[in-house]
This record gives sequence, structure tokens and C-alpha cells, in this order.
Amino acid sequence: MREVETIIVGGGPAGAACAWKLRQVGREVLVLDRAAFPRLKPCAGWITPLVLRELQFKPADYPHSLMTFKRLHFRIRGRRIPVPTRQYSIRRTEFDAWLLERAGALVVQHRVRHIRRENGQFVIDDQFRCTYLVGAGGTHCPVYHTFFKELNPRAKERVISTLELEFPYSWHDANCYLWFFDHDLPGYSWYVPKGNGYLNIGIGGKQFVMKARGETIRQHWERFAEKLQRLGLVQNGALEPYGYTYSLRSEVAVAQKGNAFIVGDAAGLATLDMGEGIGPAVQSGLRAAEAILTGRPLNLKGIPKYSFWQILFPFWK
Repeated sequence: MREVETIIVGGGPAGAACAWKLRQVGREVLVLDRAAFPRLKPCAGWITPLVLRELQFKPADYPHSLMTFKRLHFRIRGRRIPVPTRQYSIRRTEFDAWLLERAGALVVQHRVRHIRRENGQFVIDDQFRCTYLVGAGGTHCPVYHTFFKELNPRAKERVISTLELEFPYSWHDANCYLWFFDHDLPGYSWYVPKGNGYLNIGIGGKQFVMKARGETIRQHWERFAEKLQRLGLVQNGALEPYGYTYSLRSEVAVAQKGNAFIVGDAAGLATLDMGEGIGPAVQSGLRAAEAILTGRPLNLKGIPKYSFWQILFPFWK
């Protein structure tokens, strides 16, 4: 059995940020993830200047594709609102692998199935043992489901059903567009150009509202795809998206239980207005590392609940 001080379940931005901070001071860290990196990760891939500042790198330091948006184009019930700002788009396939490599932690591809406490430590699948355990495995994180599900039940009103697609495309419009409540979608849709000839498009809506109306996310996707083609933004014909769910921000009653922690989407930290998850994931991962290093309780208060302020004031913390 392999024994290390800290095991992080999930190698996305939350897990990588936590590992990076622990490794900076020489602490022993093992990251377990069911996927091999780089791995496909559908995501609008929007990051803020705060993310760069928290992780201590500049756009010029990033070795992969990164686009800078000096304006975001909002469409709210048909009203156009261009907002000056400074934001970036990345491809999660590249970004997550780079963050994890930069962290300098040992990474093992492993799908976690069973976790138990034993003599003050955590044993994972009878193969790994640790003193500190960080759940950074997203909405379906096994650490959350083992130790935190009853403490932090996810409200059905906050569950977002999403369909999106990232694909090679010679886009001609380099603007980022965000539509809210389009065709009565209880949520938002987006068009996000990315570097090296990629495009991400998608929609997300409150699952319980659509269910109550007798609607499906697929119906909204078809209307959205027609809209993109009508506007001349996409000319690809059939667009087959990838679907998943996640939870918007709610009060996290318990983020730490003994030496077990949950961060990022495992804690349900995506912003309430735009479902932005990378920033909260990074901040919570860093705070979990700080809690391990100092012995102080993990505190997720102060992590922004809304993205719009980061758009209006991109360099404000």
C-alpha cells in the first residue's frame, strides 16, 4: 500500500492549485484522477485576471493557446450590453494538464471507488493511505459522496443541466457572446472563441425549471444551434454536444471534516450568475492547502458568489 501525507482526488484546477501550494513548501502530495492528462474537458474555459494572480503567472508565461477579451458582449432578453473588461479563454485540455504538471506532484491514474477511515487516516481502495484527504473530483467526487453528502445536500434548485461542444473551427468573429434567458431558457448560453482555431459553444439551464415546464435541455440546444447558424457564427450544420450537470453556489455548511476537505465543484462553488467554476475552484484549492499547512479550519467564505463583479472590476480582489 502506498502511503503519503496528502492525497488529492481530482486533478482539475482545484486539485492542481492545492497540490501546487503544498509542493511549494516541500509537502508530500499524491493526486489521483480517473483520467490520464491531458484529457478532454468540455468547458467554456473562461478565466479571470484573479486566477492568474492567485496562481502567480502572467499570460506571457502560459505556453498554450490563450485569448484575451477586452469586451464581453451580453445579450439579456434581447438587449445588447457590451461590457469593457479583461478576461481570457483557454482550452481546459491544455490548461488543466499544464497546471497539474506545474504543481510538481505525483499523479496516478486511478478511479476512486471506496474510501474508509482507519486509525486516524484514510484508506482508498486498499491501495493508498494518507493523513489528509482533499476532494477535488467535481460534482461526483467520491470524497463528497463518502463524507459530505449528508452534511451538504445539493438543492435541486441549483442544479444546472448543460450541453456544450468544443471543436476545431475557423471562426471569423473573435468576440465572446453570452445570452441570458434566450427563448425563455432558465439560464444562459455562450459563444467563446479560443486560440489555435477552436470554438466552444454551449447552454446551461436550471434542471428543475425545465422539468416543471415539460422542456428538455436538448430542445433549447436545437434552438440555440439554429440561432448561431442564423447569425452566421457557426456554419457546421449538425452539432452534437456533450452533456453534464453541476451545482451553482450554495451555502457550504461543512467543507472540512477532520482531515478531509472538499473544494471546487465538489463543494458546489460555481458562481450564481454565470456558473463560472475555475476561479472558485482555484481559490478553494489554495485555501485547503493553507488549512493543511497551518492547521486552521478551511474557510470558503469570501470566495465570490458572482462573476459579474470580476467582469466589471477584473483586477479587483
